[in-house]
Amino acid sequence: MRAKRAGIPNSATTSKSPAELFLPLANLPAPPMELNPPLLQFATQALDLVLDFKRPADAVLSAFFREHKKLGSHDRAFVAEAVFGVLRRYRYLSVVVPAANPRTLIVAWLIKSRGMSGATLEKFAKPELIDHIRSARTDDLSLAVAAEFPDWVVEKLQQTMSDAEILALGRALQQPAPLDVRVNAHKVGRDAVLAQLQAEGLAVEATPYSPWGLRFKDHPAINRHPLFLDGSLEVQDEGSQLLALLLGARRGEMVCDFCAGAGGKTLAIGAMMASTGRLYAFDVAEKRLANLKPRLARSGLSNVMPQLIASENDTRVKRLAGKLDRVLVDAPCSGLGTLRRNPDLKFRQSPESVAELTLKQTAILRAAAKLLKPGGRLVYATCSLLPEENEGIVEGLLAEGGFTQLPVNELLAQNKIDLDTGPMLKLSPAVHGTDGFFAAVLVKPAS
Repeated sequence: MRAKRAGIPNSATTSKSPAELFLPLANLPAPPMELNPPLLQFATQALDLVLDFKRPADAVLSAFFREHKKLGSHDRAFVAEAVFGVLRRYRYLSVVVPAANPRTLIVAWLIKSRGMSGATLEKFAKPELIDHIRSARTDDLSLAVAAEFPDWVVEKLQQTMSDAEILALGRALQQPAPLDVRVNAHKVGRDAVLAQLQAEGLAVEATPYSPWGLRFKDHPAINRHPLFLDGSLEVQDEGSQLLALLLGARRGEMVCDFCAGAGGKTLAIGAMMASTGRLYAFDVAEKRLANLKPRLARSGLSNVMPQLIASENDTRVKRLAGKLDRVLVDAPCSGLGTLRRNPDLKFRQSPESVAELTLKQTAILRAAAKLLKPGGRLVYATCSLLPEENEGIVEGLLAEGGFTQLPVNELLAQNKIDLDTGPMLKLSPAVHGTDGFFAAVLVKPAS
């Protein structure tokens, strides 16, 4: 059984009481339930592949669908929904089935999450299995199982959070993420776009914090909308949009997005700069930077310079030492703040992988800090929930001297944003409706 080989604990009791996808597989609308044995078998096969936890679930599913091209759209939707549905409640479902394997997990999901009747499932599962699942006791679940976190994640979160807060966070992360988009301020205003989309009958509203954000109630195929095709809209979580605002890049400045990836934040920064100055987009992955190119072409920005680097010590980086006004470091991290989109990610991380990441984060932040001129601003950010990847990294740099901290709540207040999480940005899906994000703003004193 692959779930056991992955080393995921299934104990139920204890003495203690997020590739750019415009319509993410995890968030597909529920298809009409017309279950048949072949379709259940396809879902079982796909889940079996995913439960190796060796590759991202969406990548595994994409490859699975390429190998099974005869599956129709509704069949694919059911397979995707079943796989992600099980991943979201994997620890709980592993408790309510007598033997956790892909097929029994899907049956448990159909009963517990989809509310399918035992009578409907009788031709797919033995009556004793159905009865066991329906009658399974779940009133004594451990905190980790109820929150759908590995035990080690709960232990780390308990350093700074109460059990009630951890449970609320876990439950929020079990829900599919909404579809957030950013209006390209270089091209058009948010009010005009919002009015147009609402006039078209789309259920959409302004995000509460980002001045450029819109949030859809459903998940329309926005990548086919004219406003997306002409670069007026980009898919981007509201929390990610706020990172550009905290960086505060201005017209004519020299700025760097140090870990640019596919460039969502790069484009937001470029729009703030009104396509003036110079904006470097560094990344070590050629494929990610390649994904930036069509987005950059749509955006209408001419100040972005994508550059592939070998590491944070690349000569392309070192030659900019002391020259930049602002640098954003959205560091590689465990990604635990994105579990609404990537529920399998928590089972593909470990205390050891997090320890490795903290070393990388420290090295990247030190290298990026050297690029700033006196008075320059440095924003360090992750989509992690763990203190050692967040406050721990920032405090390490501050302890070395040469930087002071700029309170995030004061910056947000200056921008008339009603959001106060203290001197550092700490966004939670349970409280703010965004992915889990962390950010700190540091300033190099003027000499």
